[in-house]
Amino acid sequence: MPQTPPPDLLTRIDSPADLRRLEKSQLPALAQELRTFLIDSVAATGGHLAPGLGVVELTIALHYIFNTPEDRLIWDVGHQAYPHKILTGRRHQMHTLRQRGGLSGFPKRHESPYDTFGTGHASTSISAALGMAVAARAKGEERQVVAVIGDASMGGGMAFEAMNQAGALDLDLLVILNDNDWAISPSVGGFRNHLAKLLSGDFYQWVREGGKSALSGMPQLSDFVSRWEEHLKGMVMPGTLFEELGFNSIGPIDGHDLDTLTVTLHNMRQMRGPRLLHVVTQKGKGYEPAEGSPSAYHGVTPFNTRTGRSQAQGGGLSYTQIFGDWICDAAAADARLIAITPAMCEGSGLVRYANQFPERYFDVGIAEEHALTFAAGLACEGLKPVVAIYSTFLQRAYDQLIHDIALQQLDVTFAVDRAGLVGADGATHAGILDLGYCRAIPNIVVIAPADERECRQLLHTAYLHPGPAIVRYPRGCGPGTQPLAELETLPLGKAELRRQGQRVLFLAFGSMVTPCQQVAAEMDAGVVNMRFVKPLDEQLILQLLPHYQLLVTVEESQIQGGAGSAVAELLAAHGIVKPLLQLGLPDRFIDHASQAEQLHECGLDHAGIRAAVLKASLSLTGRAAMMLAAIIPPKEAP
Repeated sequence: MPQTPPPDLLTRIDSPADLRRLEKSQLPALAQELRTFLIDSVAATGGHLAPGLGVVELTIALHYIFNTPEDRLIWDVGHQAYPHKILTGRRHQMHTLRQRGGLSGFPKRHESPYDTFGTGHASTSISAALGMAVAARAKGEERQVVAVIGDASMGGGMAFEAMNQAGALDLDLLVILNDNDWAISPSVGGFRNHLAKLLSGDFYQWVREGGKSALSGMPQLSDFVSRWEEHLKGMVMPGTLFEELGFNSIGPIDGHDLDTLTVTLHNMRQMRGPRLLHVVTQKGKGYEPAEGSPSAYHGVTPFNTRTGRSQAQGGGLSYTQIFGDWICDAAAADARLIAITPAMCEGSGLVRYANQFPERYFDVGIAEEHALTFAAGLACEGLKPVVAIYSTFLQRAYDQLIHDIALQQLDVTFAVDRAGLVGADGATHAGILDLGYCRAIPNIVVIAPADERECRQLLHTAYLHPGPAIVRYPRGCGPGTQPLAELETLPLGKAELRRQGQRVLFLAFGSMVTPCQQVAAEMDAGVVNMRFVKPLDEQLILQLLPHYQLLVTVEESQIQGGAGSAVAELLAAHGIVKPLLQLGLPDRFIDHASQAEQLHECGLDHAGIRAAVLKASLSLTGRAAMMLAAIIPPKEAP
């Protein structure tokens, strides 16, 4: 007699309430279905795969045990939140992931009530969770607050700042440390899991608290019991530090064992005060290519699920590759060069450098503030640090950029990747503010190369400049200009006149030079590749001004305080009244879409630039005609 096929559990889950109706024995099968669905979904859209695969069981257990969204659940960074999205009513929308108008690749408060805090940057979850726990107590509301943070994010200073405060407040807060960089020994895994159940259970908690109370008047015995407790826990778990911060620490436990997870979480939900559960997971769990290469499958483009291979991508050298090649060549020529990155070795293009110059390579972890001040210390001693960092992460160390580097005029070079719009990663990772927040700082040189060749040349120009210098370049590939092999420089603060023309003059910065040249060719306009945002090539601008009726500044950065503002300040300083059109990113955050769609939305593609300039030109012509008519009266009719 044929067996009845098992039910499709995932199709029954449209909310965590549906999940909680399942029997606990059904959860492993659900985990298998969820993992398969996740792989197929991300294979079609691209996105972050390995992090989500690693927390499938943990996500199920959390929504099974806690009454979400009434109980608050916060995912640090959010790379791992796809299973959470699938289980919270967004399964049918996963085909729209990271696409224009579709689901965000990160938790987003406006997207779902289950996304209790928007994330995208690391180490923020415990601080946010602590704020929610304080708010719950202030409003007299009974709810649990859970923060899930990875071992890498826990290394960020902000996480420890929050832990330090949380341990002293005696609030109901559960921190789950998702450790996916350390493997439990199989021989002791069962013992660890069993002990975690015991330590989180009612009997142990009763003995722990009751013993403290009963022995409070007997210091010698009390000290003995305390030492015994810490010794027992210390033999099997690295939780002593968290205990010292005031947390009741449990674990580590196997983060893929649903029975252990659900029992331990159930027990810890009944406990009070600050608690920490240490779970060990495998990044990429359940998909062999991702298990073997979790870094490669952290973020993926659409791929074939059978082979694991990404779909063919066109294009030449990326700006990240240009930087990676330059820094290896520069390090070979100068033994003083030290490369620093805050946990972005692959993303920033430093893999070859790290292998070639391991003694001169420092990945400081998710600690941007430390990265900059560490670089400052190196520069104080005559070395030449190069900090490779994304634009969106540089802003996390703004005070260090000002106080520790610029104020002391220290020789630190910044290779700022992902400057401008970044496509599917959306607003949390967009580098739209760096021109404004860097240009405002004294002593800093700010550079925006127009193409691949200039990127290499200007990186070396910045490196040889005896002070802080920032080279910002966009995500992806440039227009296809072949870089030179030599270590060449360009004159500091000097722009390049690329095209002479009539009436309209484009002052283009960085990635906007190429589209401006295309538009200028159609309307016979002039184009200046500005190269430097600070110092601005004032001499060239003032020299060209009399020959044009309309100035147009174009930048892939927010207009407020950006490169166009620098030009406006120049005109004002010289008392020059000249029509000025500033094109750039609007005063709002741009939602996820492809980079091309984002540029079109902001009017920074060929069509948008052309339309804006034609509109301004017609307006200018109309105003000139009105002024002329006011001065010269029309002829009287015969």
